[in-house]
Amino acid sequence: MFIIRPQALTKDNFAAFGDVIETTERDHFLINDGNTQRFHRLADVQLSSAEDNAIISIFRARSLKMPLQIKMVERHPKGSQAFIPLRQNAFLILVAEAGEPPAPEQLHAFITDGTQGINYHRGVWHHPILCCNQIDDFLVVDRSGPGDNCDEFFFDQGLQIMLDPASTLEKVTNR
Repeated sequence: MFIIRPQALTKDNFAAFGDVIETTERDHFLINDGNTQRFHRLADVQLSSAEDNAIISIFRARSLKMPLQIKMVERHPKGSQAFIPLRQNAFLILVAEAGEPPAPEQLHAFITDGTQGINYHRGVWHHPILCCNQIDDFLVVDRSGPGDNCDEFFFDQGLQIMLDPASTLEKVTNR
């Protein structure tokens, strides 16, 4: 059995998978006659061809029972995918680097602090959205265009891969 416990999300520990979208320790400049701080270009939307478009959607997700048996991961080979929490609730992230389908020991888990969003780079393996509240909303920026942009990989049924955020989730929700 593989047990994966999330660690706090930081720009450095997530760099192999994408971008952390946050204002903490990020440069900014003033706009709108000095009334607004602009934290510019926190992530880039990655597209694979001229026919692609960057789109904005809202995903309304339901929480899953934890600990969670991980049965599959997915990737988007033709574009990046960003998730920004609209209700400022923490959420979980399960990822593996781009490339061949991952082995269980290549999976990494993170938890946001509720003010952070993430941008998966093209081809990064990840579990579908994992919210920590019963229902949560996310602003999603991703790709629309011709061709299939979602590859799914299902782990061998004999493997038991468990995501167990109990102690980490308790720390985040009791802040």
